[in-house]
Amino acid sequence: MAKSNTSKKSNDKGVKKPNVKSGSNSKADPSVEDLQKLYRDMLLIRRFEEKAGQLYGMGLIGGFCHLYIGQEAVVTGISSVQEPQDTVVTSYRDHAHMLACDMDPKGIMAELTGREGGYSRGKGGSMHMFSKEKGFFGGHGIVGASTAIGTGLGFAHKYKGDNGVAVAYMGDGASNQGQVAECYNMAALWDLPVLFVIENNQYGMGTSVKRSSAGTLYRRGEGYGIPGEQVDGMDVFSVQDAARQALDYIRTGNGPYILEVLTYRYRGHSMSDPAKYRSKDEVKTMKDDRDPITAIKDMLQGKGVEEAEIKEIDKEIKAIIAEAAEFAQESPEPHEDELWTDVLVEV
Repeated sequence: MAKSNTSKKSNDKGVKKPNVKSGSNSKADPSVEDLQKLYRDMLLIRRFEEKAGQLYGMGLIGGFCHLYIGQEAVVTGISSVQEPQDTVVTSYRDHAHMLACDMDPKGIMAELTGREGGYSRGKGGSMHMFSKEKGFFGGHGIVGASTAIGTGLGFAHKYKGDNGVAVAYMGDGASNQGQVAECYNMAALWDLPVLFVIENNQYGMGTSVKRSSAGTLYRRGEGYGIPGEQVDGMDVFSVQDAARQALDYIRTGNGPYILEVLTYRYRGHSMSDPAKYRSKDEVKTMKDDRDPITAIKDMLQGKGVEEAEIKEIDKEIKAIIAEAAEFAQESPEPHEDELWTDVLVEV
């Protein structure tokens, strides 16, 4: 995969047009162990989200709930090539990013259900939970806010000199927000170590990206001298390669990078969205032909892994999710005395 502008960028000289990576698994011969890890990580996300959708339908999760089903290869591929000192911030479709940061499924599910055992003690819900220990600085309901926080995290990495990169996720709809352009400018001006990831799942809420976004999203940083690339987000190996390349570019002092990942969500924008703006055939085609988890399962079977062994992984994941759901439902709700705690931090 060719990287756009691998040398130190210059706002005066512009940015070399990057190549587009799409389709093929670029890792020639992944080991069975690597495939099993990727399969397990993506399956954990999918089963977690399916259970969250079920609990929402039962009335155990209130407020908004945005599921990541179909997009698992994006965060799995990127997180698999990050370094421990890196930080992550994302938007409201965030449960998968927490799991990819190795946050405890029990704590995530408990927060979704508003229980004391949750990461924000049951007071944040789906969009507002954090883990400083895991380098996860939240999902955020304000569209585009993750880029501003991510730029701040990038400044912190540079200030501390820890060689870390801030990975700031946004959706295709958020990429149209004005603060995103401001963040591109600031990150480029100060050579901040930020990887801006645009998860382009084709629809911003209910509007197709073709109707809402002019130009190509990954090229929007060119005016600031920021290189970018577009990659097939339904192929975890393509995502890994592009992310590894981008992180290497950033980590060697070249400043920010934009990665547009073309992906697809199988469910509606949120649990309240019937998604009637797209055809059933479109969704079915993506599920049947492009599913990232099925692709890894097929590769495992191609390497001689028996169906029974693959089912054992599924059984293991289901047990983890069942335990998380049970913990969430058994954990008590926050006491009313907690109403005014965690509002102000004195330093």
